[in-house]
Amino acid sequence: MPFDLQGHRGARGLLPENTMPAFRRALELGVTTLEMDVVISKDGQVVVSHEPWFSGTICTQPDGTPVPVEDERRFNLYALPYAEIARYDCGSRRHPRFPRQQPVPAVKPLLKDVIAMAEAYVAETGRPPVHYNIETKSTPEGDGLYHPEPERFTRLLYDVLVETGIKDRSIIQSFDVRTLQVARRLDPALRLALLVGREADAGVDGNLERLGFTPALYSPDYRLVDAALVEAVHARGMQLIPWTVNDLDEMRRLKALGVDGLITDYPDVGMQLLAE
Repeated sequence: MPFDLQGHRGARGLLPENTMPAFRRALELGVTTLEMDVVISKDGQVVVSHEPWFSGTICTQPDGTPVPVEDERRFNLYALPYAEIARYDCGSRRHPRFPRQQPVPAVKPLLKDVIAMAEAYVAETGRPPVHYNIETKSTPEGDGLYHPEPERFTRLLYDVLVETGIKDRSIIQSFDVRTLQVARRLDPALRLALLVGREADAGVDGNLERLGFTPALYSPDYRLVDAALVEAVHARGMQLIPWTVNDLDEMRRLKALGVDGLITDYPDVGMQLLAE
């Protein structure tokens, strides 16, 4: 596979995260892979969302009032059927951290609908098939409160990948090793990615010991990446895809070190890198 440019939450720096407009823009720019997060609704639907609740920073209630930041976790997606989730707007309020982001009304979409849109775009334009990198947003503390336990969560996601015919072009990624362990039992051929943050980093060997197997991909915070890490990851037969890289000079540094791709909020900047 060529250098894997992944659009983080679609194209978060340009359009509202994890929404149809953001994924469409990432496809138009030419990303290899759409990166996204999923949660589960009360009626068992796989919903594209970073948090398992409505963010007070970007989401608006059906009556037009902002979701209160101090009380956002009360707006629990796992407690709502998708028909109710779809009444909230999470695109009209520009995220304050992304000044280039263009506000546009947008709902949290179903994963199957994102896939249908992307596959139709590929068919219409003749661009190369798109890949999908899908993160399970789960924690042990959230089991039964914000999401189902890992077995059901992962099975619901897996079933969508199978039903939509994109399983062989998909990655399941997570910080939660439990969902990766379930995914491996479900289908040993699945491409899996271990996400690694700086706070919980135990080194490559320690992180893999916690997981219990060697996945296809190792995906650390980009600030952890140096020549030694690239060598260690490749020596274990894994690809290295760091997150979330938004500065062109930093992208150049990582590409020169030999990473296999990167995840960025700004796919337009990533395309500049590939054009050099």
